[in-house]
Amino acid sequence: MIVSHVLHAEDIDVGELWDAFADVGVEAEALLDFPTPLGLRLHISSLSTPHFASSYTLTSTGLLSGSLSYLYTSLPLPSLHAATRSLPLPAFTPTSYRQLHPLRPPDLPWWWEIWRAGRRIDTRDALLYGRLYLPNSTLEALYLRRLSPTSQIKISAVSDSRLPNGGSVLALLAQDKGKWSAEYMYSTDSALLGVRGLYNFGLDPRVANSNILSPAVEEVSSAALLTPKGNMGAKDIIARVEPEQVSRFSAGAEVYYGLLNKSGGMSTGVRFATLPAHTGFPYTMTVTLNPLMGNLSSSYSVRAGDLLSLSSRFDFNVYSYESEVVMGMELWKLKDGVGRSEGQAEGGDGTMERGRRKGALEESDDVGAIAGCLKARIDQRGSVGLLWEGRVKELVYSCGASIDLRGGKDMITGVGLEVQYSS
Repeated sequence: MIVSHVLHAEDIDVGELWDAFADVGVEAEALLDFPTPLGLRLHISSLSTPHFASSYTLTSTGLLSGSLSYLYTSLPLPSLHAATRSLPLPAFTPTSYRQLHPLRPPDLPWWWEIWRAGRRIDTRDALLYGRLYLPNSTLEALYLRRLSPTSQIKISAVSDSRLPNGGSVLALLAQDKGKWSAEYMYSTDSALLGVRGLYNFGLDPRVANSNILSPAVEEVSSAALLTPKGNMGAKDIIARVEPEQVSRFSAGAEVYYGLLNKSGGMSTGVRFATLPAHTGFPYTMTVTLNPLMGNLSSSYSVRAGDLLSLSSRFDFNVYSYESEVVMGMELWKLKDGVGRSEGQAEGGDGTMERGRRKGALEESDDVGAIAGCLKARIDQRGSVGLLWEGRVKELVYSCGASIDLRGGKDMITGVGLEVQYSS
């Protein structure tokens, strides 16, 4: 759906945190918890202007339902191609394995300043999003605003007569200092207060680059310094001087407490992930623990090739001794005649350099170069999920099925088809 595509592009531009505690284990979740369509669903979307997008959804699962979505962003997106005919398939279905990149120091506040005739005219970008579900008349809303180079506020709300008090509002203040990130939240549901943070061990990008920041800035012209949304020239110089790191170890935790129901909770987790400078296969390992509920979860995700990602997860409860094992994969298929990357054709040397170069999937900008993507998962109970995503001319489609290997005659528990079109 194009609104999701615009939201992803806006998140990158306004600084959505990609290294927050909530994102620990996101690779395993994408590979193991992907949804399979049920029934028939049709998405029609349009990016009418660089500031405004709309989307309409119609779903049939025996009963007709649908939704209307509208999005406005103060940050123009002129370079965003919204039409399905001009977008490669990974733009609609991004690869599940997301490799982390080296930390960089946050932008200095004066990099964002724009002056004209002695007056400061720069503003802070914001995003507004709303979605109405029919026939239940459930309304969702989102407000996102960048406050500074290191902080932003996000307010989301839902209105539904079936919910307590008719709905709820969640406010979240996020900070990203490069070395660490934190999020402070409040929800009207039970007057919930919470805080979560993530700390990255190793070099501090703010300290590591303090000695080279001044000479780097001096080498950039004054015109470049006044470029909106940061001094890319200075940051490029810093990136070239910064020593390469091959991996990153992170630890984080979250704590929340409900003022009305007088109950709280907490969880903690660690993550080890390789960076692009790593000369082997990119991989990520995570361990999370909820001590109050007794839940322990560990996951391992690896990008085994340019087009193949694998993941496994083991969950265990120390109180009930219940456990769960899930394995999944994602395989992209290129069309016949589309060549692989140079390193892959060379054999051994290509394997060692796999972590330093882009794969064939990222290098392929041709809309018709990718035939499709297959996702599959299975757990110890014999539950199987299958999903195939592809393209037919200007339509992007997803077809999937849920299968229970122990179900006997009723093995297939769900089948669905989803079709997307945008202009």
